[in-house]
Amino acid sequence: MQTAVSIDSKHPAIGTTIFTVMSKLAAECGAVNLSQGFPDFQAEPALFAAVHRHMLAGRNQYAPMTGVPELRQAIVDKVAALYGPRFDAESEVTVTAGATQAIFTAIAAFVRPGDEVIVFEPVYDSYVPAIETVGGRAVFAQLKFPDYAPDWGQVAQLISPKTRMIIINSPHNPTGSLLTAVDLEKLANLLRGTDIVVLSDEVYEHILFDGEQHASLCAHAELAQRSIVVSSFGKTYHITGWKIGYVVGPADLMAEFRKVHQFNVFTVHTPSQLALAEYMQDASRHLGLAAFYQEKRDFFRELMAATPFKLLPCRGTYFQLASYAGLSELPDRAFAEWMTREVGVAVIPVSVFYANGRDDQVVRFCFAKQESTLRAAAERLHQAFAK
Repeated sequence: MQTAVSIDSKHPAIGTTIFTVMSKLAAECGAVNLSQGFPDFQAEPALFAAVHRHMLAGRNQYAPMTGVPELRQAIVDKVAALYGPRFDAESEVTVTAGATQAIFTAIAAFVRPGDEVIVFEPVYDSYVPAIETVGGRAVFAQLKFPDYAPDWGQVAQLISPKTRMIIINSPHNPTGSLLTAVDLEKLANLLRGTDIVVLSDEVYEHILFDGEQHASLCAHAELAQRSIVVSSFGKTYHITGWKIGYVVGPADLMAEFRKVHQFNVFTVHTPSQLALAEYMQDASRHLGLAAFYQEKRDFFRELMAATPFKLLPCRGTYFQLASYAGLSELPDRAFAEWMTREVGVAVIPVSVFYANGRDDQVVRFCFAKQESTLRAAAERLHQAFAK
């Protein structure tokens, strides 16, 4: 049906997100889907049993807008154990409908029309549309290829009187790079004496490899005072479809966050929150995640060693970047589509994470999959690119 209304689109250049596009194409082609970042294995049955138990116990009505007290307290305890500070469960923690909602809500709460927000390219695809939806303007700092490290001198030059927010993401999607304690200190030096808010996307906080330690803004006393920190139960417990995350931050920032949160989501699924609060009591379930995914990373990298792809460093997340330079002259989006249709392995082209479409001939694989899935993908790659 065609509309009879003339619409002046707020986002005329935005189409469907690449993750939806590539997953749809993978399904149509019968390809092994290593594009979208979700596991193809289940969480522990104990988590599902806990949800069911709370449903049967009648905990099926609205949770408090900020999240059930049990889960907020569990979050406080986890953050304190990992990073040191003890946030106030009543005023400094909010449960959200996933990390994407948390990020959008934080941007909507603090960014006004005409404000500038510094983001780092390659940039996760939800940040800039959220900034532009509320009338802000994204300003792009560059993570330097091929190690994807920030240039804090460039960031200093980008800060202006209009800068309202800086968004950081570590471990970083799509590159798998990390910010270090030294990076956070440089950021703190740049922001000292300003009113710039930091939005820190830390959804992969438990997925770091080779003994790396997560540099959370929660643990940096100075930055924590100006930051909203985002995490995700979906990434941590293999339940991305539940869409449950949380934010922590100082009470005055959280009060502003909640002003928006209460009207764009209000509250999150009650029995799932209660189940997560129970499940978190066993800290090994998140503390063991790094070793769990490092085994998958190493398995996938070993499989890929027999292909002509050049693997880039992967220090965190469950994504592996690979250069196909020398294999094809196709632009990366066309190469990803060709891979999906002709090779039977779906990947994400990294150029979609750049405003100008910068193309380094790099694609992103997701290795949060069963070994059988990764092996099936590798077999198809071997056949297509046999030396």
